[in-house]
Amino acid sequence: MKKPGIKVNYRTVIPMALVFVILTVIFPRAAKFSYDYRKGSPWAYETLIAQFDFPILKTDEQLREERSKNKSVVIPYYRYRQDVVDNSRKAADELNLGNYSSIRPQIISALEDIYSNGVVSDEGVKLDRGDDPSTAVLFIHKDKRVTKRPVSEVFKESDAKSKLLSEVASKHSKFNVDSVLRASGAYDLVAPNLDYDSRTTDLVNSEVSSRISTTQGFVSAGQLIVSEGEIVTSEIAQMLDSYKVEYENNMGYGGPRILFWLGNALIAFVITVLFFLVIYFLNKRIFKDTRRFWYLILVFLISVSVTLFVNKFAPRFLYMVPFTLTALYVEAFFKNKMNLPICVVSYLPLLIFAGNGVVLFVMFTVASVVAVFAFKFFNQGWQQFITAIIVFVTLAVTYFGFRLVGMAGDDPYHAVLFMFIGSMLIVAGYPLIYLFEKMFNLVSNSRLRELCDTNNVLLRELEHKAPGTFQHSLQVMNMAYAAARAIDANALLVRAGALYHDIGKMNNPACFIENDSLSPGGAHYHDGLSPKESATAIIKHVSDGLELARQHKLPDLVTEFIRTHHGTSNTGYFYTKYLNDGGDPNDVDCFFYKGRKPQTKEQIILMICDSVEAASRTLKDNSPETFSSFIENIVGGKMKIGQFDEADISIKQLNAVKEVLKGYLSQIYHERVAYPQRKNDK
Repeated sequence: MKKPGIKVNYRTVIPMALVFVILTVIFPRAAKFSYDYRKGSPWAYETLIAQFDFPILKTDEQLREERSKNKSVVIPYYRYRQDVVDNSRKAADELNLGNYSSIRPQIISALEDIYSNGVVSDEGVKLDRGDDPSTAVLFIHKDKRVTKRPVSEVFKESDAKSKLLSEVASKHSKFNVDSVLRASGAYDLVAPNLDYDSRTTDLVNSEVSSRISTTQGFVSAGQLIVSEGEIVTSEIAQMLDSYKVEYENNMGYGGPRILFWLGNALIAFVITVLFFLVIYFLNKRIFKDTRRFWYLILVFLISVSVTLFVNKFAPRFLYMVPFTLTALYVEAFFKNKMNLPICVVSYLPLLIFAGNGVVLFVMFTVASVVAVFAFKFFNQGWQQFITAIIVFVTLAVTYFGFRLVGMAGDDPYHAVLFMFIGSMLIVAGYPLIYLFEKMFNLVSNSRLRELCDTNNVLLRELEHKAPGTFQHSLQVMNMAYAAARAIDANALLVRAGALYHDIGKMNNPACFIENDSLSPGGAHYHDGLSPKESATAIIKHVSDGLELARQHKLPDLVTEFIRTHHGTSNTGYFYTKYLNDGGDPNDVDCFFYKGRKPQTKEQIILMICDSVEAASRTLKDNSPETFSSFIENIVGGKMKIGQFDEADISIKQLNAVKEVLKGYLSQIYHERVAYPQRKNDK
């Protein structure tokens, strides 16, 4: 067996050096506001004096309240219709007033006064006079000019008719003016000459609403902001928030730039070393697997780069970034123990550089753990939306926990909306896994789960053509899965390898004893064949399996189990029979498999379990001692012929595998109670 270990050589040093350089370059060029404060708590630092002039910014709540107030006060926009006035004037000249023609001048004069103020329809848009009618106004567009007019001066159609009556009646009180106006149709001359323009109204008022000032005061350089030990009130917190924005946008670091770069380099170095140590202590074999190593680096750099980019240009959108995809991207190709440490290191720039870094760091760390757990149950198709909802609820609960203790001061409406959008982006971003599979030639856990589905075409074909081999593969799968879990190997990969390791047997199923029932007339396939011919037929299932794997595009990681499950061993039965029959010991090459010795602990597990499952059918005794001796002989035999020489597995792990298999055989082949036959009733 190959001794586990790893040399930190150029294949490790160069990528880590590249990570260090990239981090140093992309880290912010401006200093972060270093004070941590909360509303309602004492100011824990020295007295703070403003170093420069800055405006006091309104809070999100204040801006939202002002916008809401502006939207509730809408100034209507009307267009003046001269044609209505002209038609009414002409009709007034033609009124048939009979004996009362003397009132015509008063009618015309009253109409001119009414139309000069303007008339709106009773059934149209109602004039909103507001809480204070004296201040309510509207806009009138007339002769290419817009004038502002008090609402109290504009007539509704019914009010205009009343005005017409009162104007005429005030000068002619000797007869019933109302009857004359009705009979002559004078009331019909009053028509709306102001048309409501909804489009212009909406446009004008939206512009007015958007022109809200974002500031409400000014602090001069040298002015006291907060004293040491003073309680941070709402007003002080608002000044501190404004000072922080101005400081980070325009001031930043004021010392020598070389020292700032050195500080960035030191932070980048610490994070790079931490990233290296996480991999080293959790699974240092990753350093030897170039593809998986570079994939981890890519995921790490994507997370850090997105954090810094969004934080620089739109920090409020950090809630929308689907950071939990980092956890799912790691989960897709690595064991669970890698997940949380990689996420923590990847989120460190969020903690260090973001304004509310503590809140965001804890939120997304917790959500990442929950996402990985939920994804184990909801990972197929539409079920991924369930995972997204669970992540959203986790983020929201964590956020409001911080908000209740005063550590999150963002606009809660926008924050929750952004968290929801970010959670849904998990579903949109997860398919990138399949792109990464192609880019790095990796096999994701999702792909392995698909391969382990016994309803897929290739396994159904194996079950149909070689049912005995299929059952053997299922038994090997269960056995290998238990052994893999015992030594923290990749249990999902072992399951897939066990299901496909013997697919080559479907090309000639009768050749193998487990499919003996397929032989016609009870005849055995090897009857009449020489040991060499039998061995050649049996060994061929490896090359046949590799060809089937190529045709069905099985991943190389799974195909290797076909190549290594017999290693370079021999077909023991026919090899021994050939020698016992006087065969030439120098002419035995055809009895040996042309595969490859196992390289990984997963391949070792499958080789052992394959041999154990096949040979266990010959056991006659079910005692623990028999099982122990049986397992020891098989494993010892493999070691004796050098099949474990290239495998990365320790003696301790090998002993653990043996103990699991001994217990597994005891559970399968335990003694059973013989049921007595009932005597015939007399």
